[in-house]
Amino acid sequence: MSLDRHLAEIAREYPDWTIWRSDAGRWWATRHHPLSLTEREAGLAMTIDADTPEGLREQLVDQRERAASLEPDP
Repeated sequence: MSLDRHLAEIAREYPDWTIWRSDAGRWWATRHHPLSLTEREAGLAMTIDADTPEGLREQLVDQRERAASLEPDP
């Protein structure tokens, strides 16, 4: 799969993040909105990076799971 296609797919899956690949070849994601103190204390990050698109996806999944754990149970 092409790098552009990876980029587009990840961006579509995670619309609350800006996704890009640096000139050095690392994959990055930055949230569109700031985090609260509670979110930061729970391990949520404003920006994450990885060597590969798969690695970035893994980190994005982890961030999604951490955020879900902060939501109150119905």
